[in-house]
Amino acid sequence: MTTSASASDPASSRPEPAPPSIPAPAPAVPTATLAELADRATASRDRPAYGHDALITCDRLVRIFSADGVEVQALQGLDLLVREGELMALVGASGSGKSTLMNILAGLDSPTAGAARVAGRDLLSMTAKDRLAYRREVVGFVWQQTARNLLPYLTAAQNVALPLRLAGSRGGAKGRRARTERVLELLELLDIADCRDRRPRQLSGGQQQRVAIAVALANNPAVLLADEPTGELDSHTAEQIFAAFRTANERLGTTVVIVTHDQAVAGEVRRTVAIRDGRTSTEVLRRSEVDAATGHETVVAREYAMLDRAGRLQLPADYTAALGMRDRVALELESDHVAVRPDDSESGGKHG
Repeated sequence: MTTSASASDPASSRPEPAPPSIPAPAPAVPTATLAELADRATASRDRPAYGHDALITCDRLVRIFSADGVEVQALQGLDLLVREGELMALVGASGSGKSTLMNILAGLDSPTAGAARVAGRDLLSMTAKDRLAYRREVVGFVWQQTARNLLPYLTAAQNVALPLRLAGSRGGAKGRRARTERVLELLELLDIADCRDRRPRQLSGGQQQRVAIAVALANNPAVLLADEPTGELDSHTAEQIFAAFRTANERLGTTVVIVTHDQAVAGEVRRTVAIRDGRTSTEVLRRSEVDAATGHETVVAREYAMLDRAGRLQLPADYTAALGMRDRVALELESDHVAVRPDDSESGGKHG
């Protein structure tokens, strides 16, 4: 006999359990064909190498110093490109890594990792002999300390002639005549021809630095490097020294890189790169604009944040402090820019 549940039976009023939900299938991800993969590999292989057209290339450059078991990273993956014929400045606070970078480019120090090339020379693979030839033939260097650049017992002309002798220029009467002509050319170019027979102690600080620039230019280097060259000079003399660098850049076509904390000097170049915490952080580019109505020329400067090859950038400290940015930020891709906003995850808000 079949019995039916009573209407008063609680079990009879329970709803039927819902069948388990089946998740919708994920959208199919298009699979690249072998031909497409081969095309991608070919495109990647044929893409020009980073810095292929630059005179100076620093690619993820690292320099680590060890002292008493403690490691200090002076350069932390620094990227930098300098084109042939540029006149540029490197700026940064003490300990930022700018002098370490300058010593590496000058061949006075070796990087720990990464890549660095100057005028086609690989700075990581050079032997001691290669490094000596590099310092004699490829780069010229001017120190901050004026007395460090010159031999005190030689005249100005003899100091300028010394790199030519060390480079093995021709001997005999023709070689001596060629050296003399080169020395006079440089002294006249830098407006110190009247100092040719004076020793360093008989020269002013500005005259000593201009002779030092002539020494650095003697062998017609591809790059002239200067580490705080106006640090010991007054503002008027510093202007004369910078004019000498500009002359070398414009008249001889020499690429000039100056490390400086002097904002007046940094403001005189078309490009200023700031280094912070061992990486390039910001870059200021300057250009001239002429007012069509008045014909008056003004210099317009714009600051950019540097984006490295891994997509990292350093935001200016005053920007992050003003907005209270710490640890992480929110990124939003817009049609023509990327918005960077403070982290609002804890408040649950959303910026408009």
